Amino acid sequence: MPTAKTVPYNRKTRAARAPAKAAPRVGLVSLGCPKALVDSERIVTKLRSEGYELSADYAGADVVLVNTCGFLDSAKRESLDAIGEAMAENGRVVVTGCLGVEKDRILAEHPGVLAVTGPHQYEQVVAAVHEAVPPLHDPFVDLVPPEGLRLTPRHYAYLKISEGCNNRCSFCIIPQLRGKLASRPANQVMAEAERLVRAGVKELLVISQDTSAYGLDIKYAESAYKGRMLKARFLELCQELGSLGAWVRLHYVYPYPHVDEVLPLMAEGKVLPYLDIPFQHASPGVLKAMRRPGHQGRTLQRIAKWREVCPELAIRSTFIVGFPGETEEDFQILLDWIGEAKIARAGCFKYEPVEGATANAIDGAVPDEVKEERWHRFMAAQQQVSAGIAAARVGRTIDVLIDEVDDEGAVGRSKWDAPEIDGSVFLNGATAVKPGDIVQAHVTNADEYDLWGEAVSIPTPRPSAGRGLG
Repeated sequence: MPTAKTVPYNRKTRAARAPAKAAPRVGLVSLGCPKALVDSERIVTKLRSEGYELSADYAGADVVLVNTCGFLDSAKRESLDAIGEAMAENGRVVVTGCLGVEKDRILAEHPGVLAVTGPHQYEQVVAAVHEAVPPLHDPFVDLVPPEGLRLTPRHYAYLKISEGCNNRCSFCIIPQLRGKLASRPANQVMAEAERLVRAGVKELLVISQDTSAYGLDIKYAESAYKGRMLKARFLELCQELGSLGAWVRLHYVYPYPHVDEVLPLMAEGKVLPYLDIPFQHASPGVLKAMRRPGHQGRTLQRIAKWREVCPELAIRSTFIVGFPGETEEDFQILLDWIGEAKIARAGCFKYEPVEGATANAIDGAVPDEVKEERWHRFMAAQQQVSAGIAAARVGRTIDVLIDEVDDEGAVGRSKWDAPEIDGSVFLNGATAVKPGDIVQAHVTNADEYDLWGEAVSIPTPRPSAGRGLG
């Protein structure tokens, strides 16, 4: 099949790159049939709508996009040569098109390419260009800031790394609503995280339906990030997020064996010493009916080992009382277990049938008044555990992320507290701080949920905070 470059390049041109505030420029080499040409047109249309300009030579381009052909061996060879030429003349290359399905072959011959996508993957191509050279943000024209619109305060943000879930808990219909696990490429997650930190976010709250299963569905696929390949794997993602200089908090983590690998990152201060693990119950019989892992004795042993690695670890969890078939003995097992596990924070829910859930067919419905009584007993037992943990922090000096400030002082959170669901740290008289500041505070008092303290250090304002990320 005949192929042709639709945009010729003048190799002798060595024009200086555009100033930093100029519109980013994309070079295009489009090979192959008219269908590939239409693909190139669609990609270029999307990029131009975002403010990108096209470059007629290699030297003037901030990134070069090579749309390949893979129909015949000769076309594949031409495509590989075109990639090589673009790498030699520019060095920042995104590859797409039919040959993109042979990613390993491309990377074997040209390991330095920024990203490889297959045919018709317009969104992935545009995302790869965004990663290589972000679109220019014009606050006088653009309606949306580069980090996107958020409903949280400026200093913290939720970072979703996947959709859906592969678990089949009997009380849950999330897989029916959101489908199976669908992980985002690691470079897309990191690009979003960097944009958020540049915009002033001090805390990234990592979320998904099953955070520790991240990457399983895409076989931990690699994606180009900062000139190297990054796997879509839980540990590697935590390592990269921990390098951004923001607090990184992990939510909805199932205790799979590989979670153990993240504890050293917490001990080193790269990830917050906080795990949100939805245990749901502790009785083996109830867990079996829930279709949940039922080895809570072994889980206690793992938690003890986690604390050996990271003594500062706080575990938050959620539990259900009154599940069909739950006996008084089952409930007492749960109460004993949360005390042994030293669960720092816990949410408790009274079981309610969910339309479409298989748990609805389980015999032994628990009366509402029994659910209510068990809920109160659970909360009282958990308050005792939480109060003991909080009391041990009195007299310590801790970091506090400020959430609110008024005439009387500031309210913030420690590294053991997520926004909205956990406790607060009250700093009376600390009026010179602002939301997003991280201050050191001496803890003077505690109750079941909250701490009180005195600010002992206030950060010097840094107008360029968040810059310097590649």
